[in-house]
Amino acid sequence: MRLNIIQQRKLWWLISATLMVLSLGAMAFSWATLGSPVRLGLDFIGGTRLQLERACDAGANCSTPLTPGDLRSVLAEQDLASSSVQVLGSEGNGILIRTGNLNVDQRTELEQNLAAAFGPFDPAKTQIDTVGPVIGKRLLIAGILSLLISFLGIVIYLTVRFQLDYAVLAMLALFHDALITTGVFSLLGLSTGLEIDSLFLVALLTIVGFSVNDTVVIYDRIRETIQINPNRPIDLIVDEAVNQTLGRSINTTLTTLLPLVSIFFLGGTTLKDFALALIVGFILGAYSSIFVASSLLSWWRERSQPPADPNLAPESLATDAIDAPPSDF
Repeated sequence: MRLNIIQQRKLWWLISATLMVLSLGAMAFSWATLGSPVRLGLDFIGGTRLQLERACDAGANCSTPLTPGDLRSVLAEQDLASSSVQVLGSEGNGILIRTGNLNVDQRTELEQNLAAAFGPFDPAKTQIDTVGPVIGKRLLIAGILSLLISFLGIVIYLTVRFQLDYAVLAMLALFHDALITTGVFSLLGLSTGLEIDSLFLVALLTIVGFSVNDTVVIYDRIRETIQINPNRPIDLIVDEAVNQTLGRSINTTLTTLLPLVSIFFLGGTTLKDFALALIVGFILGAYSSIFVASSLLSWWRERSQPPADPNLAPESLATDAIDAPPSDF
């Protein structure tokens, strides 16, 4: 299989632009309705999270699944009807409640009311977490700073290893990946109530590292070919570099996605959202490295450098250095 990256670059750019506009639209709507581009979880806004599961072997009526409406009716007795409520488990016997900060007495009262309404809960599977709003704000700021510092470090590294234009175009591709991944979670937050936590920021950092590694491999191949044949048209160089590293990019992405898909479908509740973010980001990272970062470099070099020697035959250009193995990075 041979891809014609440059010939169809407007198509790749149209796909990316459409996804970015949709992501920005979802984030803007989320900001207008929720006050933030994505639905922030307990880690960032503070509050109390209770996760309970009915004890079916201790007298609880597990034959009737719980519903969010029934749970909210109990929460309303303590003026907590606006809390986030999720029913967990395939049989609907688990509860996940996210609400404002509750003291010990309020949490105890809530647990007693829920137990009275829906049966006893298994104390071994009960989880209660409380995060203060100040700590949550610090976690959010620290996470955003980590992303910005990672972007700066990548720019410095790529500028030293390659050139400044390589670094800037690679950063555009990374921004593309992070923005669309955030847009997907913004849309899920609006449609399903999905909240992001600190693991989402960890996922973004992982996505950035994965994507830049794939981009560096392609850019390294482009640079090697330019050094061998500086007069060769940049379009041919980029197409050949992408096709010569295509197998490596696909194999790396697929072998990484397989365990993530397993974690998403078979793993615990805590890791599902983290695995989903990585799945979306890694697919976007492979796409942006192959189709966006490479085509942007070709477009930029066409406009910033003099054209190739017209007396150099395209047939001879297409055969030079094509058999050289791609660089291992």
